[in-house]
Amino acid sequence: MALEVNGVAIETDDDGYLVNLDDWSEDVANKLAEAEEIKMAEEHWSVVNFLREYYDDYQIAPAVKVLTKAIAKERDMDKKAASEFLYGLFPSGPALQACKIAGLPKPTGCV
Repeated sequence: MALEVNGVAIETDDDGYLVNLDDWSEDVANKLAEAEEIKMAEEHWSVVNFLREYYDDYQIAPAVKVLTKAIAKERDMDKKAASEFLYGLFPSGPALQACKIAGLPKPTGCV
């Protein structure tokens, strides 16, 4: 499958994740978000940027627990509030949707 961004075909797998992580850009992220029916706002970008930095450091997408804990700390909220915040931003699942928009591989353990 392919996603067209600024006249360039960007290859994605059957689930819509980028085949080549180097194809990612903010324009690609916006197109992926649009396909997920998400309008990107500052909070979305904050999560996407966290995921990309984490992936750069560890070469793996963080588990939802790790993401929730980091957001809770960053936003000074408890884990339950952080989880609700993340699901508010990414209703189909913070790990799946946010990683897809961040241009990362599908998180392990997610089906």
